[in-house]
Amino acid sequence: MYTIDEFRLEGGLLVAVPFITVEGPIGVGKTSLSKAISNAYEYHLLKEIVDENPFLGKFYENIDEWSFQTEMFFLCNRYKQLSDIKKHIIETGSPVVADYHIFKNLIFAKRTLKASEYEKYEAIYKILTADMPRPNMVVYLHASLDTLMERIAMRGREFEKMITRDYIEQLAADYHEFIQHFEMMHPDIPVIQLNGDKLDFVKKPEDLAQVLKLVEEKLQQRSSQPE
Repeated sequence: MYTIDEFRLEGGLLVAVPFITVEGPIGVGKTSLSKAISNAYEYHLLKEIVDENPFLGKFYENIDEWSFQTEMFFLCNRYKQLSDIKKHIIETGSPVVADYHIFKNLIFAKRTLKASEYEKYEAIYKILTADMPRPNMVVYLHASLDTLMERIAMRGREFEKMITRDYIEQLAADYHEFIQHFEMMHPDIPVIQLNGDKLDFVKKPEDLAQVLKLVEEKLQQRSSQPE
């Protein structure tokens, strides 16, 4: 699915360019943490396109009717973003932190698409992602259903008002299952799992410092390992 890491010279050694992706279900705080990591390390910040999706409102009104269009829009836009990031940022040796990675497309698509549609979608996905850069670190945020629903309500996006508790509960379960599979399939890519119920890295500097310490430790481990 992915190409090998891009590399740069650092202290005379050839090391992988950091490409950190922050993932987790809707409302868990991916963008906030990505911004914090970007600010702390002066990494390029890659944010996913959400509000620009013209099908998203219709999707939450009628998932069966609009899921394929919604997922294809996300896939094409994320493909374009990652292509630009690879060409203009990563290949120049600049680190990146993203508030998503394109593997999340399969999580949503598998849940919302009909079997016949998913087969078509997966075929297109594999073609588009064949030469995409892969993250060399994943920060996975998870939280309870009540916390997720509270945060979704707080940010006040109009189209998100139609999201149901059942949908978010299932999405959180899908993420948990996917991350377990991801760790098993990619033992070379460290995954930092964070409990969003216990950590408030937005309001509590000490919690953010704890998260950044974990990230720093993983970065140091990767830079010291032979590639």
